[in-house]
Amino acid sequence: MPKTIKTRSGRVLELPSPEEDAAIDAGIAADPDSPELDDEWFRQARPAKEVLPPDAYGDLVAVSKRRPGQRGPQKAPRKLAVTVRYDPEVIEAFRAGGEGWQTRMNEALKDWLKTHPQAR
Repeated sequence: MPKTIKTRSGRVLELPSPEEDAAIDAGIAADPDSPELDDEWFRQARPAKEVLPPDAYGDLVAVSKRRPGQRGPQKAPRKLAVTVRYDPEVIEAFRAGGEGWQTRMNEALKDWLKTHPQAR
């Protein structure tokens, strides 16, 4: 029976067997571009702020401050944020479809534009 561990999220992961572990270690040892990081490597390690150019470090800090799932800045925003008022029954109908209701609403409006060219 393979050994397993359970993550905090509840996923069950199967650990490698001793034979698989030996094969992984041999692969690491054989790859000069990807050495195993030992205590000496960690003693010589320096903080990113000391070794990266200031602009690269600033970008790294900005990315690390994002919340999980939060997107970074877009190179070319394709949508506009606006405030619009809709009747409650319209919003309720789209929300009743679950997640993605705003995307579905956007698609419905694009379909409407196809049949109403004067609106452009």
